[in-house]
Amino acid sequence: MDILNKAVLDSTSIEMRPEPPNSLDLNGSHPRRIKLTAPNINLSLDQSEGSVLSDDNLDTPDEIDINVDDLDTPDEADSLEYAGHEEQPAIKEPSQEESESIPEYTAEEEREDNKLWRTVVIGDQEQRIDMKAIEPFKKVISHGGYYGDGLNAIIVFAACFLPDSSQTDYTYVMENLFLYVISTLELMVAEDYMIVYLNGATPRRRMPGLGWMKRCYQMIDRRLRKNLKSFIIVHPSWFIRTILAVTRPFIRSDVITFGLSKMLSFHMIR
Repeated sequence: MDILNKAVLDSTSIEMRPEPPNSLDLNGSHPRRIKLTAPNINLSLDQSEGSVLSDDNLDTPDEIDINVDDLDTPDEADSLEYAGHEEQPAIKEPSQEESESIPEYTAEEEREDNKLWRTVVIGDQEQRIDMKAIEPFKKVISHGGYYGDGLNAIIVFAACFLPDSSQTDYTYVMENLFLYVISTLELMVAEDYMIVYLNGATPRRRMPGLGWMKRCYQMIDRRLRKNLKSFIIVHPSWFIRTILAVTRPFIRSDVITFGLSKMLSFHMIR
């Protein structure tokens, strides 16, 4: 009986099953989704079977067939050059023989170098004079002898020996020449003195500027300013007269004298 009922149920269930469709139903209200399953991948670091790092997935050199001659390589001329990454030349260190060949600084050379510089004290300040720079212009100031009784010196200032204002190092030379004139004047003068300014045969470009002469007068020691008894200008030009007209309020009028060359000869003879 049970077997008969089971057979009846099986036949009934077969009849109730729907028949499989012969075509796709594109207008169906319940489309079916297709699910794709990914294969299992072993991401472990060991080289077991199925692992990414397995030797089975790696190509051996025998399996790689590459012809090196067929590869396109860039030419040297086509390569990019970077200026910032250029190879710097190696600095060659001096050998022991080269270091020993350097001449020593002898005492004679030291004395010669000391002659190129003179240290003076002007206005309680130590100054250094470049004697090499002013060598061609040292004749600008000289000792012209004495006058009267005692050691009344005559200081001759020849403007024709001043440097040309067009030369490139004019300012540097005039700075050192200024220190030389002031320091030499202090050495030449013991008591009262006079200054004879030779202006003849002096082109305009060699005449000292107003600021330079004013600075000389201001830097002179108080004793020298007090002992200056006369300032004789020989053959003054209109430029000199103009300068004196401007500076007259600052200079004692009794020390300025305009004269000729025969006045200078008279004082030099005395």
